[in-house]
Amino acid sequence: MKKVLQVVGAIIVKDGRILAVKRGENKNKAVAYKYEFPGGKIEQGETPQQALKRELLEEMNYDIEVEREFMSVTYEYEEVIVNLHTYLCKPLSDSYTLNEHIDDKWLMPSEIATVEWAPADDEIIFNLSKKIF
Repeated sequence: MKKVLQVVGAIIVKDGRILAVKRGENKNKAVAYKYEFPGGKIEQGETPQQALKRELLEEMNYDIEVEREFMSVTYEYEEVIVNLHTYLCKPLSDSYTLNEHIDDKWLMPSEIATVEWAPADDEIIFNLSKKIF
């Protein structure tokens, strides 16, 4: 039986653009060198919103405000099942540091399909590409 992970992703919107961060080498080859929404695993006892704030501070030294849930998806990778919960967020500061990722891009909704995303993000990308912020 595959392990099921509860994870969160921050759809950070600033000046009409959405933040995408690129993973480096990863044991899960399906997500290595792919873009994703910043975030991570929900720890026991945490709400998804608390997990997002913690993960963004740990991974990027970035303080955000979680505004509202966007959508959730379930994706089955070869070794794990991911329940990804995404939230629309706004930044509370102008700067951050990439501690866990190798690149970042601020993309207009019409541009988000121009980079290669982690497979779990595909349905979210499809829905975001139709939105105007």
